[in-house]
Amino acid sequence: MTDPSPTAAPAAAVRADGIRVSFGRTHALDGVSLGLSPGVSGLLGPNGAGKTTLLRLLATVASPDAGRLEILGRDPASAEQRLAIRRRLGYMPQEPGFHRAFSAFEFVDYVAILKELTDRRTRHAEVRRVLELVGLSDQRHRRIRALSGGMRRRVALAQALLGDPELLVLDEPTAGLDPEQRLRFRQVISGLGADRVVLLSTHQTEDVAALCRHVVVLHRGRVRFTGSPRQLAGVAQGRVWRTGEPSPGARVSWRTGDGRFHNLGQAPPGATPVEPTLEDGYMLLIGDPTEAAA
Repeated sequence: MTDPSPTAAPAAAVRADGIRVSFGRTHALDGVSLGLSPGVSGLLGPNGAGKTTLLRLLATVASPDAGRLEILGRDPASAEQRLAIRRRLGYMPQEPGFHRAFSAFEFVDYVAILKELTDRRTRHAEVRRVLELVGLSDQRHRRIRALSGGMRRRVALAQALLGDPELLVLDEPTAGLDPEQRLRFRQVISGLGADRVVLLSTHQTEDVAALCRHVVVLHRGRVRFTGSPRQLAGVAQGRVWRTGEPSPGARVSWRTGDGRFHNLGQAPPGATPVEPTLEDGYMLLIGDPTEAAA
């Protein structure tokens, strides 16, 4: 009896081919090609790597200088198809433009109107649903200017979840959240189901390890890695070891909570490698561990 054939990978719902974006002489994106299938994907990269630029393209608020995008089977270069994409899209920008005099409920309700939820009763039920999802039901009538930074991030996430979007684009959604709020965020994202595309841009490698089945690493406007979290950790296989003192041959070394040093780089003879983490692979991949740590 032969083994069954492997299950085919799902078709990409978002595809970028040779995307280029420049600001003057700076190439924010330099020939980026990637595909995103249903499920949660993580986007990692140091500051200035081009992550926010890529997310703005996928959210249809910017256009590439060259290359082709296909989002949910549609071409965002077409005004008609771009509108159809936006009806199926949820976008949480890194710097949301809040109306600070609005309450949390009023702001999310305002966005719901922009998303063409015209029936008042149905719209208000949807607003209450997403505010409850992000844990803000008891704060919904507070003015945004009176909310903490973490609460404002949750308001921004709530408006992105309106209408149960097929594509969810999240730019640094856990910035400013305390550990309890970050766990709540993971609960919300993991509960969305596997039939939609979620792209999560973050500096928090532990969020990627906890949530994502697929990882893309951007560095200096180019894709440096695409694969699973396990494969990204594997980049550092055999290149992570522990010592009682800083290892002079390590590219970067730091003291851990148990008093020993965690070393990354070319292990010296006799060193006993330890199992690498996703963060180890990421830091070695982009070439400058201190830049990644920042």
